[in-house]
Amino acid sequence: PSLSKQLMELEAELGKQLLIRGKRRITLTPDGVLLRKRAEEIVALLEKTEQEIASTDQDITGTVAIGGTPRQGILEAASALHQQYPHIRFSFHVGDAPDITERLDHGSLDFIVLLDRPDKAAYGSHPLPDASVWGLLMKKDDPLTQKTAVTPEDLCHRPLVIAQREGIRQMLFDWAKPVSDQLDIIATYNVMNGTPVPFALYTPGLVLIIRDLLSPTIDPAVAFRPLDPPINTQHYLVWKRYAAFSAASQKFLETVYRLYPKK
Repeated sequence: PSLSKQLMELEAELGKQLLIRGKRRITLTPDGVLLRKRAEEIVALLEKTEQEIASTDQDITGTVAIGGTPRQGILEAASALHQQYPHIRFSFHVGDAPDITERLDHGSLDFIVLLDRPDKAAYGSHPLPDASVWGLLMKKDDPLTQKTAVTPEDLCHRPLVIAQREGIRQMLFDWAKPVSDQLDIIATYNVMNGTPVPFALYTPGLVLIIRDLLSPTIDPAVAFRPLDPPINTQHYLVWKRYAAFSAASQKFLETVYRLYPKK
């Protein structure tokens, strides 16, 4: 009863219904989901701040929170930093670009990894050694497997599956000019968890992905063909331009600078 009273008082204070009260279960309204998400971020940020304040120069502790797929460059930098400061911990959050960028803006992430350089006015960035080759994943008996690379003309009126991010769509359409109006995107995804092979096997579409998402030895049921002309995308470590770094985060950034100096 006391919890129910507190929840009703919270709803009254916010002027929003947060819960849908059924006979046997209670579910969150969209506003309730948003409040829960923000509350989780606030609690995580509070815990992170407490750890950062407790750290000293002699014994640097705390957690470095990184969003995006942790690729080789990030993992090598984390390993090098941990060897020097064994009490530093790492938290990796995999999500799509809008999700991890929002978390970076709110402060629950220290860094994110993006394909392509972000807005210089709002974010700082540093190139990583990782680069991704774009191509198409298809069934092994697709006629395009007879080619070593795929041209824009090859994709005319062929069903495609691509990432839903607007930047990826624009990249594809710029590459496919002047036949971009003949591209047929039948499905999109926000983030690729696990292997993309089922998309190629069980949908009629050719899957636009980066080669990194496939294991070194590709499943024999599918084939990967790069784009021609090629699209190679650089990875960047990104942070808020005026971020207040913890000692652990500052050491991580210094480690990235040291291991991967700009050329």
